[in-house]
Amino acid sequence: MLAKETDKPFDDKNWLFEIKWDGYRAIAEIKKGTVELYSRNGISFNYAYPLIYSELKKLKHDIVLDGEIVVINEKGKSDFQKLQHYEDNTRFPICYYVFDMLFLDGHKTTGLTLLQRKELLKKLIKKNAVIKYSEHVLSKGIAFFNAAKKNDLEGIMAKKACSEYFAGTRTSEWLKIKYHKSTEVVIVGYTKPTGARPYFGALVLAVKNANGFKYAGHTGSGFTDKLLKEVYQKLKPLATKNSPFKEIVKTNMPVTWVKPKYICEIKFTEWTNDGKMRHPIFLRMREDKTIKDIPMIKATSAKTNVSSTNDMAKENDQDLMIGKTKVKLTNQNKIYFPEDKITKGMLVDYYQQMSAYILPYLKDRPESLKRNPNGIHDSGFFHKDAGEDAPGFVKRRKIFSESANKDIDYIICNNKATLAYLNNLGCIEINPWNSTIKNLDKPDYLIIDIDPSEKNSFEQVIETAIAFNKILDKAGATAFCKTSGATGLHIYVPMDKKYLYEPVKDFAQFLCTMVNESLPDFTTMERNLAKRGNKKIYLDYLQNRRGQTIAAPYSLRPEIGATVSTPLSWKEVKIGLHPGDFTIKNILSRVKKTGDIFKGVLQKGVDIQQCLNKLS
Repeated sequence: MLAKETDKPFDDKNWLFEIKWDGYRAIAEIKKGTVELYSRNGISFNYAYPLIYSELKKLKHDIVLDGEIVVINEKGKSDFQKLQHYEDNTRFPICYYVFDMLFLDGHKTTGLTLLQRKELLKKLIKKNAVIKYSEHVLSKGIAFFNAAKKNDLEGIMAKKACSEYFAGTRTSEWLKIKYHKSTEVVIVGYTKPTGARPYFGALVLAVKNANGFKYAGHTGSGFTDKLLKEVYQKLKPLATKNSPFKEIVKTNMPVTWVKPKYICEIKFTEWTNDGKMRHPIFLRMREDKTIKDIPMIKATSAKTNVSSTNDMAKENDQDLMIGKTKVKLTNQNKIYFPEDKITKGMLVDYYQQMSAYILPYLKDRPESLKRNPNGIHDSGFFHKDAGEDAPGFVKRRKIFSESANKDIDYIICNNKATLAYLNNLGCIEINPWNSTIKNLDKPDYLIIDIDPSEKNSFEQVIETAIAFNKILDKAGATAFCKTSGATGLHIYVPMDKKYLYEPVKDFAQFLCTMVNESLPDFTTMERNLAKRGNKKIYLDYLQNRRGQTIAAPYSLRPEIGATVSTPLSWKEVKIGLHPGDFTIKNILSRVKKTGDIFKGVLQKGVDIQQCLNKLS
C-alpha cells in the first residue's frame, strides 16, 4: 500500500501519525519458520541484512509484516547512506521498524482497520533490539511534524485510523508529509568532470511526462569520491549516443547520455517556472525502485511553492562584476524578509557593503552553509559540500568528517565574489569554523553561547553576560560580546591558536560552571531541552569543538526585522539593550562611527593556566 504526498501537516482525530523512516520499505513473510524478506519490487534482502533475517526466524507465528529497514547513525537518526553501504557500517544498529500486518496465522488482516492491525501487531512484537514496533500518535499531526522537523527527520506519515490495507494501491488514506522537499528522478546522463574531481561532474536528471522524459536539472552536489565511483560504474555500461529529450539541454560540460535505468532521490528547494529543480542535491540511489515505480510528474511552478509576495516578484537575474570576477546572481527581486520587504538583492548588497568588516572573520575558515533560498519563513537546510556547481573562483578545502565518515569539500570565503556567491545560494547567515585551514585543530577564540529558553527575559540574558565578563575580568582575560541576532548573546575570548579544541572547551565549561553556580535560578548547563525545561538559559560551551559553527560577527540572521549579529562594547551590555536594535538598515552607519570593536578577538590570546591561577 502506497501513500500520496501532501504539503502541510494537520490535526484530525480520525488520523494517526508515524515517523517517516529513511530506509528500505520491506515486506517480511514468515511461514512455518521460513522467512522471505524483500523490497517493493521483489528484491530479496535475506542475505543483505542477515541480522534482521535471523531475528524474524524467531517469531512464532505465520505472519506477513510491512515495515522499513533502517540503520541508526551516531545521532540516533535513520541514515540511508549507511544502510546503502551497510557492509562498511555494521557497527551501527540495524532495525526493521514494523508498522503494519497483512496476515496472521491463517487469517488475512487487511480488512481490519489500521488501528486494529496495529493493536495486534504491538502485542506480537516483543521488546527486541532489531525488530521494532513503529509507534504512532493520534490526532496531533502538526505538533508531531514540528517535532520531526526540530529533530531534522525526513518527515511524517499520516494514516487514516480506519483505513483498510489495499496492497499495491496508492491511496489518499495514507499521506507522506516531508520536511525536506525531495523527489525521485531518472538518471539519463552525466557530464565530464572538471579539475581534480574524478569520474563525472554532474548527473543529468529527468522526470516522466506524457511525451517521455523531460529535463529536470542536473546536480553535482552531495557526492563523496566513493559514491562518485559507485554511480559511475553503474552508468558507464549504459552509455548511448542518443539524448532522451526532444529539447536541447544546456550543461556546463559535455554530456555522456545513458539509457534510462537508474532512479535517484534528489533534495531541492522548489520547482522553477520552466519545470526544473532549484538547488538540487543528490541524496541516494534508489535501487529498490524501477522506472515504472516513478509516477508521471507535472513539475509544479515555483510560484506555487513560495509566499504570495514572491508570486508577484519577477525573475531578475544579473551578472555582478567584482574586479575581474563575474558572479552570476539569480532572482534578485525575490522577497526574503516579507514583513520587512527585503529582497535577495538587498541581502547581496548588504554583505558587499559590509565585506570589509565581515571578511576578516571568514578568511581561511571552512563554511557550513545554512541556506534559506525561499526566505526566512522556510526552515532551510545545511549544506557543506561545495559541489560541482561552485564556480572556479570559489576556494575549497577537502576536510575529513568523522561524523559523516567522508571527505567534505568545504567552501573557504576569502573575498567579496565568494560572499556574493554564498548569498545567491540563499545563505542569509554566514557560519564559519572557529579555526582556520592553517591549523584546523586550534581555534582562534573560545565561544560561549548564552541561549535563553522561551520564558527567559532578555534582562536575564544581559545579567548572565555581565556575570561572565566579571569572572573573565578577574581571570585577566579580555572578553568580547555580540548579539546572536536572535534572542541570545555570544561571549568570545581570544585564543590565538595556542590550544587544541579540547582544553578550550574545558575552560569554557569551567567558566559556565562558575556562572551557573552564581545564577542557579535561571541558568543551566543541561543540554537536553526536555530536561532543562523552558525557564532556564542554556550556557552552551560545546560550541568549542572542531567543526562547530555559529553566526559570524556582522552576519544577518533569518529573523523578522532582518537583525544582525552585532559586536557590542561592554558598556552597551546593560538593561535597555535589545537585539532588535541592530538590523540591516543601521549596521553600516554604526560601524562607520564605532569601527570594528570586535577585532581584538583575532589578536593576542589569553593564557588559560594564568587565568585559572587567578580564579583559584
